[in-house]
Amino acid sequence: MIDALPVVLNINGLKYEFEVLPYRSLLDVLRDELGLTGTKECCAVGECGACTVHFDGRSINACLMLAIEADGGSVTTIEGIAPPGEMTRVQDAFLEHGAVQCGFCIPGMVMSAEYLLARNPHPTEEETREGLSGNLCRCGGYNRMLQAISSVSEESTP
Repeated sequence: MIDALPVVLNINGLKYEFEVLPYRSLLDVLRDELGLTGTKECCAVGECGACTVHFDGRSINACLMLAIEADGGSVTTIEGIAPPGEMTRVQDAFLEHGAVQCGFCIPGMVMSAEYLLARNPHPTEEETREGLSGNLCRCGGYNRMLQAISSVSEESTP
């Protein structure tokens, strides 16, 4: 029998302490234990980007990190990037540019876009494409997503 291990995480600014089986992913814990279902599960092998979160200042696929590997770390999910009832400029731009279709990939796309723009406020189109390259959209809304991100970039002061 496998024993659960203690894990402490700061998630969206709140401290959580719980026990987790060593084979459970960070994605499992976010969705199943904490009810943070904005982070989507799709491929479960790191190919689609639907589970993108920010962990200790990096953009990661939550399906590829074991929860015990995240112990002591800080996680930001789509639910935590803006205060409750508010949206970030990236989220607003996705709506304004019609970049949201079925919506399944959007949390991961937004998290990747936020990560990109935090590090490079004025990316070229090529840099933006590279920044989103780990995310797949089944609806094919890439051009509108690029337009949305570009509009946020253009609003930023150089």
